[in-house]
Amino acid sequence: MHERGASVRELIAENEALRRQLNSLIDQAENNHAIMMRHQAFDLEIVGASTFQELVGTLFRLLPVVSDLDAVTLSLVDTGADIHTVMTKLGVDLAAFPDLLFHDDAESLGYDQAGGLPPKPRLMPFDAAAQRHAFPQPRTDLASVALVPLLRNKRLIGSLNLGSRDPNRFTPLLGTDFVEHMASIIAICLENVISNEMLKYIGLTDALTGVYNRRYMDRRLVEEIARARRQTYRVSCMYIDIDYFKQVNDTYGHLAGDDVLREVAARIKAELRMSDALGRFGGEEFVVLLIDADLDSASMVAQRIRAGVADRPFLLPDGQSLVVSVSIGVATLDDFERDHAIEGVAQQLVAQADQALYQAKEGGRNRVVARP
Repeated sequence: MHERGASVRELIAENEALRRQLNSLIDQAENNHAIMMRHQAFDLEIVGASTFQELVGTLFRLLPVVSDLDAVTLSLVDTGADIHTVMTKLGVDLAAFPDLLFHDDAESLGYDQAGGLPPKPRLMPFDAAAQRHAFPQPRTDLASVALVPLLRNKRLIGSLNLGSRDPNRFTPLLGTDFVEHMASIIAICLENVISNEMLKYIGLTDALTGVYNRRYMDRRLVEEIARARRQTYRVSCMYIDIDYFKQVNDTYGHLAGDDVLREVAARIKAELRMSDALGRFGGEEFVVLLIDADLDSASMVAQRIRAGVADRPFLLPDGQSLVVSVSIGVATLDDFERDHAIEGVAQQLVAQADQALYQAKEGGRNRVVARP
């Protein structure tokens, strides 16, 4: 009887151990399922992002939560600062993403690309000095990191940098299939949105001068007037025309005329703030939109632009120098006429600046006329 009782107790104990093991496996399976579902939801979010700002914002907002991370940074190879420039011109507030890093070349990302093979993820203990390129903000709380290359057609376009306080989270012995899969999806999404944003930028800019085109300025005017109505600030518009530009083309040739257009655009832009917008309306005409600027302020900027063009001769590629001047009309939107459609108000503002420009031309050119 005693032996039988002991056997029963052993069976019960073994059964309990098996039950606990089964419950642990079930909990682990449920936890793995929950993690998988979170990552699937994350994948859907980033795949559905239609703009660069939306994609990057989603990545920084969700990835630390989904993957239980203490730090996430994104490094992009941006030779010539093309991506940075275009995103800024499209209105992306890059200052809102301090963990978005731009690098001049792929070598600065710190991957071994010897032998022409695609680089592999690097899982290692955190070293603030050695990994400053990936985590430039001073940190003392991280213990382990994963530097995951972002590849497109075997080309390194960036790096996804993950950090954890757990020293065992990322070690060289761990497999990298999961992070490589995640990085491949992020790389595809990044390439797609950057390409789309580049195309959008090309469609909104003037190919010759690099400033915005009329299509963009028409849209921006409507947006800014709507915002000015809500926030009750003034919007001013300048209409700028290069004086006697036909004579430049007739005398020096169209290539010289193109150089003059580019230089005039550059000199106008040098007097503007980041919040202002400059567009070429066609031919030798430019329009400037000044945000939160009354008529006096706008007139002062216009006088600086006029002087900046007229006071310094233009040097042509063949060595000749050329004196160029501009006439400028200025108008300010004070009464927003809230009962009127914004599109009509925008057209009226540009028309008033155009009328002021006509008066500047009639008055002798190389001058500024402001319409109250």
